[in-house]
Amino acid sequence: MKHSIVVGYDGSDQSRLALEWAVRQAVLEERSLHLVHCWIWPLFTDDLGPVEGVADSGLRHAAEAIVAEGVEETKRLAPDLEVRTSLVSGVSSGVLERMSRTAHLVVVGSRGLGGFMGLLVGSVSLKLAGTAHCPVVVVRSRANPAGPVLIGLDGSPKSDTALDDAIALAAAWKAPLKLMHVRDDVRLFGRNHSYPGSDVRAMQILADAAIRARAAVPGIELESVLVTGHSVPGTLLESGTTARIMVVGETGQGRFLGAVGSTAQTILHHAPGNIMISRRPRG
Repeated sequence: MKHSIVVGYDGSDQSRLALEWAVRQAVLEERSLHLVHCWIWPLFTDDLGPVEGVADSGLRHAAEAIVAEGVEETKRLAPDLEVRTSLVSGVSSGVLERMSRTAHLVVVGSRGLGGFMGLLVGSVSLKLAGTAHCPVVVVRSRANPAGPVLIGLDGSPKSDTALDDAIALAAAWKAPLKLMHVRDDVRLFGRNHSYPGSDVRAMQILADAAIRARAAVPGIELESVLVTGHSVPGTLLESGTTARIMVVGETGQGRFLGAVGSTAQTILHHAPGNIMISRRPRG
C-alpha cells in the first residue's frame, strides 16, 4: 500500500495553497491524502484547569469546522480522492514530525494562523527540515506550471538523495529538470580565483547527475548549469524565480546544503516559490 501525503491545514490562505498542492499531487501519484489540523487550546488549559467554552463547545467546534472545510475543499478539487483527517492536540511541528514517520510527503504552507499560530515564515518548515522522516514541501504560491524542477548539487550523498526526489517530481509532472552546481567565487586581492581542480569536479558532478536522471527517466528534458557566485543560496534563489519548485537537500558537504540555519534556512525564508526539503529516516 502506498504511503499517504500528509498536509497541515489550519484554514489560512497559505494552508489552502498547501492543501491544493497536496491534493493535486496525491491524485497524480494515486495516493491517499491525510489532512491534519493541530488544536493547541488543550495545551494552554491543562495547567490552568477547565476553561469555559474550550472542552465542549466554541473552540472545539471551530477546530472541527476547519477540518470539515478542508475536506470540502479537497472534495471540490478531487471528488474521488481518498481523504482521512486528524484533529490533534499539539504543536504543529511536533505532530507533523510524528506523522512523517509513515508519510510519503508532508506538505505545509509557509505560514498560517490557528494551529500554526501565525509563526514566522519558515518556522514550522525549519523545524521539520531538521526532524521529518520524509520529504517536506513548503508551498508559497501556485508557482510557474511551465517552470523546471530546480535542484542544486554538491556531489554529496545527501545531494544525490535530493536529486532522486527532483527526478521523481519532474517525471510525475513531465517537467524539465534543471541541474545546478554553484562554484565558490573566491576573491583574493580583488581578483577571482578558483580552487585547483574545481572546474573538473563541478563538471563531473553535473555529468553524473545527468546520467542518473536519464537512467531513471529516459527522455527527460535536462538543463545543466555551472554558476560561479559569492553566495550559494543567493545564486540559487536568483535561479529559483522561474522554477516550479526548488529541491533542497537536508545537509551536504561544502557550502551548499549546509545545516539547517544556513543555506537551507536562507532558502526557506527567501525563496519566491515552492520548496522541497529532501529528508529520509535516520538509520
